Amino acid sequence: MPESQDQDHQHGERAVATPPPDQPPAAVGTPGNPLRLTDPRMMRALAHPARMAIWQYLGLDGPATATECAEIAGLSPSACSYHLRTLAKYGIVEEDRASSTDGRERPWRVKLISFNVQDSDDTTPTMRDAARLLTGAWAATAEELRGSYRDREPEYPVDWREALGTNYDVLHVTPAELLTLQRQLIELLGPYRRLSGDERPPNARRVQVTVDLTPWFPPPAQQDDVTEPG
Repeated sequence: MPESQDQDHQHGERAVATPPPDQPPAAVGTPGNPLRLTDPRMMRALAHPARMAIWQYLGLDGPATATECAEIAGLSPSACSYHLRTLAKYGIVEEDRASSTDGRERPWRVKLISFNVQDSDDTTPTMRDAARLLTGAWAATAEELRGSYRDREPEYPVDWREALGTNYDVLHVTPAELLTLQRQLIELLGPYRRLSGDERPPNARRVQVTVDLTPWFPPPAQQDDVTEPG
């Protein structure tokens, strides 16, 4: 979710971080154990730009009321309430009356933090279309943020400019090795996720992390006719 916003929206094969022997596994839908989305209606609901913004805000800065979410989404509170109810319908957010300061407010909190969509043998065309809609929406959001940084990069302090940026690399791996790498990356990022504000150092700022593992080879049926680069 938010973290790639790394409250992780993870796309691709499902990699689940392995907890130490003395710790129970992470709950489904939390960082380290993303929920695989299979309901096309749920994926389409989350692909809406306003709902994505609301979900991210609740995940990183919630709980929050519809009025507070409206400022982030650029909508009226009534429109935001509609989108919150839609997200709640699919178990993505839920009301958090315990955090109400006067008993009249209706704060909301995120319920599903981390998810992924993956293509497998049981994926239907309808599921595949919805997944592409969702991942396309996330890619557009991520690219918008990257473009904003590129446009204003000289305005950032030198120490941040040295730490930020995009790295490109190539790997030659087996599927099993790639899954292992995904798990290792999830575990490596974990201590820095700090979804609670109380966990963040005074000078910590929010940074988007996107890990995109893309095949540089054709599907098996075409491999006999194609030679890999290099």
